[in-house]
Amino acid sequence: MTQHYRREDESSGQRLDRHWNELLQELRLAQTGTQILFAFLLSIAFQNRFQGADNFTHFIYACTLIASALAVALFLAPISLHRIVYRQGLRDRLVTIADYLLRAGLVFLVAAVCGGLLIALDVVASRPVAIGVVIAVLAWFVTFWFVIPAYVRQAREPDDTAEASEAKRP
Repeated sequence: MTQHYRREDESSGQRLDRHWNELLQELRLAQTGTQILFAFLLSIAFQNRFQGADNFTHFIYACTLIASALAVALFLAPISLHRIVYRQGLRDRLVTIADYLLRAGLVFLVAAVCGGLLIALDVVASRPVAIGVVIAVLAWFVTFWFVIPAYVRQAREPDDTAEASEAKRP
């Protein structure tokens, strides 16, 4: 059952706990998909058909695999950070740093998804078509993951003062 309360009645500790819990929920989603993508990418290198691919495909694969590994590392980093600073009274820093790690992980996840898409489309379509589709998909991701949220954040209503001050806090 969801607890309903006014945000201005929240203590600093309660706010940090809520932010941490929200961040963990987001990380759970991102971690699972990224780890599956990474495992799938690892298996590609051992396929006979892939070994005969050209240098372009191998380069895109290497970049994609690295981007995926970096996304996995960034999505898992808050767990390590939490273990190291647990019970040190650093929840404010933990939430802020984990937020930055999650945002960076999303950038590498977009790169990995687009790279994986390019590898797959390069097999079934001409290379220029595959590259064009991937550019369109990249624009789609950037629009929905970064541009629209930035716009919504920038264009919030003036009477959202509690939310505005909340957004500035870790």
